[in-house]
Amino acid sequence: MSELDPLLSSFIDNVKQHQLLWGLQDETGEGWVVCDSADFEDTDAMPLWSTEALASANCTDDWADYKAVAIPLSEYLEFWVSDLNDDGVVIGIDWQNDQDCVEVDPIVLAKHLVDVELLQQ
Repeated sequence: MSELDPLLSSFIDNVKQHQLLWGLQDETGEGWVVCDSADFEDTDAMPLWSTEALASANCTDDWADYKAVAIPLSEYLEFWVSDLNDDGVVIGIDWQNDQDCVEVDPIVLAKHLVDVELLQQ
């Protein structure tokens, strides 16, 4: 993984350890935080975090009514990747409001995470 961005590499290591990704879900349990991509024009980005603490730290300002919710790695790979790809959404890795974020195509991220999941079996 040495050729990967250090933030992406750290994200994958955390997911490998816990087999979870974290997103921010609204009070109804129906909606997830999605925002404008910083890197791609006319593209949505879904921030995902590798730890609950990182996700929860972003439940402020516009996202104050959201809560950190775990997404099992197996569920992400089986259900989410296809939908995100079909919708043209990129993934913001360990998103931090005040910093640049690494944005990754959901299929590219899934390829890295499939390798992780296979190691866990």
